[in-house]
Amino acid sequence: MPVASPPKIQTTSRSEVKKKVASLKVASLFSGSGGIDLGFKQEGFELVWANDLNHWACETFKKNFGNHIVEGSIVDISDDQIPECDVVLGGFPCQDFSVIWKRMGLKTERGNLYRQFVRIVVAKQPKIFVAENVKGLLSANKGMAVEQIKKDFAEAGYSVRAHLINFANYGAPQLRERVLIIGVRNDLERDFEMPRSTHDPNTYITAKEALRGVKSVPFNNEHQKIYPGTVAKLRLIPPGGNFMNIPKKSPHYVKGLISHVYRRLHPDKPSTTIIAGGGGGTWGYHYFELRPLTNRERARLFGYPDNFVFEGSITEVRRQIGNSVPPIGIRPIAKAIKEFLKLVG
Repeated sequence: MPVASPPKIQTTSRSEVKKKVASLKVASLFSGSGGIDLGFKQEGFELVWANDLNHWACETFKKNFGNHIVEGSIVDISDDQIPECDVVLGGFPCQDFSVIWKRMGLKTERGNLYRQFVRIVVAKQPKIFVAENVKGLLSANKGMAVEQIKKDFAEAGYSVRAHLINFANYGAPQLRERVLIIGVRNDLERDFEMPRSTHDPNTYITAKEALRGVKSVPFNNEHQKIYPGTVAKLRLIPPGGNFMNIPKKSPHYVKGLISHVYRRLHPDKPSTTIIAGGGGGTWGYHYFELRPLTNRERARLFGYPDNFVFEGSITEVRRQIGNSVPPIGIRPIAKAIKEFLKLVG
C-alpha cells in the first residue's frame, strides 16, 4: 500500500472537524432491530437508511430510530433507492457456506442475499463497510467460503480483512464470538486497524453486574410460563451449569443435547452466547431464580439501554435480540472507524 499524504483534516478547525464527523452517513442492510446501528449512532454517525425483511424487527427499528427503515426484501430494492453514504453496515444472513464459494451456489436464493450486500457496496462505494456473521464462516468449506467473500469485495474495489472477535472483549457481558468483515475503499490508501480490546477475562462484565436493577425496567420484562418439570431440572443444575449436570439416574435426565440446553447463567461470569430461537430448554436461565430469562434480561446481556423498546411477541422479541449485534460491543469499533474516517478525510 502506498503511504497516504497527510490528511487535510489536520489543518481544519475543531468546529469543522466536529461538523465533518457528525455528518458521517450510514446505510444499514439486514438491520434487524438495529444492534449494530445503535453502536454507531451512539458514536455520532447519522443513520440515513436501513432495510430488513422481518416486520417486527422493522417496528422495533422505527420505535427506536425513526421511519427511515424500509421493510421488504433487499432483492426488490434498486440502487437509486438507497442514499449516498460513508458506511454500509449489515449482518448478512447465515447461509449454506458449503456453496457460497461456488458460482452456482451464489445464484441460489440465500446466496443472492449475500450478493445483495456486494451489489450495494458496488453501487454506493462507501468509504468503509462492516459485514457481520457467525464464527463458522471462517471454517466453512475449509476456509474457501470466506476467501470467496473477501475476493468478491476486493473486486468491488476494497481492501478486505476478516476479524474474529469476542464481544466480551469490547465490553459486552456475553461471550459472543462473531466475524467482522471490514473493507476499506482502495483509493483511501490506508488500512483500518481493529481497536485494542477494552476488557479481558479478568475484567469481563459479569451477568450479575449486567442484570443489576433489571426488575425495575417496565419494557419487555414479561415472564414466560415455566413447567414444573423444567423447574425440577433447574434445581439439579448449579449456576453456570447445563443439562449435563443432571445425574443420569435422575428421572429428569436428558441426553444427546447441545451445551446451551438448560444452561444457567453464572453470576460471576459473562453470559454464554444468547441464541435467537429453539425450544427444549434453550431460553437461557437465571443464575439464582428457577426460571427463564426475560427479554429485558437478554437485552441487558447485549448491552441495550433500558429505554430501547422491542416490538412484537415474547418469541419475536427473543428472536430479534438473539440475532443482533451487541451494541455495547460494537461501539468501540464504531469509535475506531470514526477516528479512521477523520484521518482519511
